[in-house]
Amino acid sequence: MHKVHIRPEHIARVVRRSGREHTIESLNGPSTALVVVDMQLYFMGEGQPSECPVAREIVPNINRLAEATRRAGGTVVWIQTHSGPDSLDFWSVYYERMTEENGQKRVDGMNPGGSGFDIWPDLNVKDEDLIVPKTRYSAFMPDPSVFDGILKERGIDTLLVTGVSTCTCVESTARDAMMLNYRTMMITDGCAAPDDELHNATINQFYLQFGDVQSTDEAIALLERNLGAAAAE
Repeated sequence: MHKVHIRPEHIARVVRRSGREHTIESLNGPSTALVVVDMQLYFMGEGQPSECPVAREIVPNINRLAEATRRAGGTVVWIQTHSGPDSLDFWSVYYERMTEENGQKRVDGMNPGGSGFDIWPDLNVKDEDLIVPKTRYSAFMPDPSVFDGILKERGIDTLLVTGVSTCTCVESTARDAMMLNYRTMMITDGCAAPDDELHNATINQFYLQFGDVQSTDEAIALLERNLGAAAAE
C-alpha cells in the first residue's frame, strides 16, 4: 500500500480558502457513485505489460467501499478500458509514444477477450453494478460521453474515484468529473500508482485544485453516517 502524505502546507491552504480541511463533509448514498477505474488484468496481473503491483493491494478497500456504497443506496461503476485494433486510428498520437511491438501488446491485451481485458477476479462485481467502457485515459472522453449520460440519468452528483493508475486514468477521470460539476473525491488508499512519489504528487495536486481526498475508512464513515440518520427519521 502507498505511504500517503498530504503536505501540511496544502492542508493549510485548503483550510484558508474553504474554511475546512475537507470540502466533502457528507455523502448522500443515492446520489453517490463509486467509480472503479481500470482494475483489469492488464494493469494488475503479474507479468502483464502495465502491471502495477500496488493495485492488487487495494482490492480489499475497493470491495469494502463498493459494499458500503450499495448499502447506502448508491451506484457502483466499474470502468473498463477497451483498446482494440480501431484504437490505433482514433488515438494514433497515443501509439506514437511507444514502439510498434508495445502498441500491439496493448491492442491484443485490452481488446475484449484479450489476456488483460477482464476485471480482476477478486473484485466483488455484482449484477446490480454498472460496467462502463472507456477508450481514453478519462472515462468522460470522448465528449459527450456515455458515462456522463448514465450518471445524469441516475441523478448522481458525487463521485468517489478509485483504481489504477492514480496518476493517469484515475486522475484524468477525476479531474474531468470536477470540470463537469460533479463533487469529486479521490480515495487515497483506493488508488494505485507505480510508486509513492507519483501517487502523492497526484493526490496533493487534486486536493489543492480539483476536489477532496479521503481514505476508505473516512468515506465509508460518511456514507454510514447519513444512512444512520435516515434510518432514525
